[in-house]
Amino acid sequence: MIIQVDNLVKTYETYERGHTFKEAVKSLVVRKKKIVEAVRGVSFNVEEGELIGFLGPNGAGKSTTLKMLTGVLEPTSGHVSIMDYVPWKQRKAYVANIGAVFGQKSQLLWDIPPVDAFYMNKEIYNIPKHAFLETLEEMVELLEVGDVMRKPTRQLSLGERMKCEFIMAMLHRPKIVFLDEPTIGLDVIAKENIRGFVREMNKKGVTFLLTTHDMEDIELLAKRIIVINHGDIVFDDRMEVLKTYLGAKKMVRLTSEHPWPTDWEHEAIILQKRYTEHNVELELDLERIRLADFMALVQGAVGVVDMSLMDIPIESIMKALYRKDLVPLAND
Repeated sequence: MIIQVDNLVKTYETYERGHTFKEAVKSLVVRKKKIVEAVRGVSFNVEEGELIGFLGPNGAGKSTTLKMLTGVLEPTSGHVSIMDYVPWKQRKAYVANIGAVFGQKSQLLWDIPPVDAFYMNKEIYNIPKHAFLETLEEMVELLEVGDVMRKPTRQLSLGERMKCEFIMAMLHRPKIVFLDEPTIGLDVIAKENIRGFVREMNKKGVTFLLTTHDMEDIELLAKRIIVINHGDIVFDDRMEVLKTYLGAKKMVRLTSEHPWPTDWEHEAIILQKRYTEHNVELELDLERIRLADFMALVQGAVGVVDMSLMDIPIESIMKALYRKDLVPLAND
């Protein structure tokens, strides 16, 4: 295992302040302590070369967990071993073997070209010249930034800057890379370029831990999903298993010959959206009705002009996970 996390806990001590003037004055003398449990006994393992989606709603504890995994925070209790390092104890040696890309925080310097920042990183990480030039050439070719990297960072588009951020994070050939919203704000083409780069690096054995609110990133990249909510892990399995979380359900886009009934009721066929009288979106539960029976029923009721069958969007599955009061996964 390249990452081992065992019963990780992080609590914060804060103080409650009253809302009235009297309570506010009183709190200057007597303050009521409050313990906030940001992470509550999180445990998981990661194999070398995995690409994991680490998900959760805002305030779930995922950012706190990532900060402990990168060595920025020390946990209240629990144990972490990453490449045989304890991140917050052996920080200098540890960070030489990891990379990080944060969509909302830049490693580049605003007034100088990225290529100058790359050479600065060469000195910081003490990368041998031959290895540095070989890696740089490979990254520049993959991301197609040969001309871009010679312009001042302030002149780059967001997509161009993110490509350079990835090079900055990968120059020292890290074994593990932490990605936090790496495609935020990017257009479709820039997103696909970044995703292609991550796939290519993953094929070469780099382990990625990806946290994002962009479910398309997760669906196209991650092979395993860990979901954290209220400081606990509530799901840890393959993407294929996550897609069956709501059961054998499908989305149906239907164009009908006759108007869809306004009083439609069926336990296995739920009207989700009505675009027009003749165009609707349905949720179909194949555990309750066979597809052939559904088609016969709809054909007889309204007549089918056109129909498409799709998987339930991953966003809908995640919303259900976030909203449901799930029991935390038991630690082995």
